[in-house]
Amino acid sequence: MTHPITPGSLDDPHGGRPPHDFAVVSGETIYEGPIFALRRDDVRMPGGRIAGREKVEHFGAVAVAALDEDDRLVMIYQYRPALGRRLWEMPAGLLDDPSEDPVVAAQRELVEEVGIEADDWATLVDIAGCPGFADESVRVFLARGLRSVERPASGDDEEADLVIRRVPLDDLVAGAMSGALVNGPCVAGVFAAAAVRDGRFTPRPVVAPWLDRPADFAARRAARR
Repeated sequence: MTHPITPGSLDDPHGGRPPHDFAVVSGETIYEGPIFALRRDDVRMPGGRIAGREKVEHFGAVAVAALDEDDRLVMIYQYRPALGRRLWEMPAGLLDDPSEDPVVAAQRELVEEVGIEADDWATLVDIAGCPGFADESVRVFLARGLRSVERPASGDDEEADLVIRRVPLDDLVAGAMSGALVNGPCVAGVFAAAAVRDGRFTPRPVVAPWLDRPADFAARRAARR
């Protein structure tokens, strides 16, 4: 399946030849947890050799670039165990319910994490953060026309420790360039939001095709129920 960037720029990378089909001939689940699974697949290489490849399967996620009338993005400061520190990020959440539409999940997360609803929604960017070993993909939505609503109680989860701020978009661009902002979907969303704000690009509709949305992990779990 091809996914050209712009007309003519990266079309036909195989020079008219049919691309190799990296067929999975067998596989096994090495570990499965509540958020991801680790698979080992035997894959047929172009020369015919069968090679083992490990893959982290994930539900996928959504994030929200919530841009207010003063050109500020709604940001959260949240502890991330994998890095052992707090990061500035956009509101985000897992797509652990495969029946939930991604934009509906994004709308729900925006209310739950920061107490905001939005009138206008669009697709900003889709991010495959670690395609060498993980199928996680994150769709970043652009939300405008913001209004504050009551935020649900957070209990004792990480959300109870959130710091919520509205940060000027240009400050976030500078933060990404300085290394202060490191969350991948957030960095991509910041630059994309700035490009839309500056009139260089128009965001896609919320129903735009999402080529790499993960499905295997959720489908495997659902089949066992």
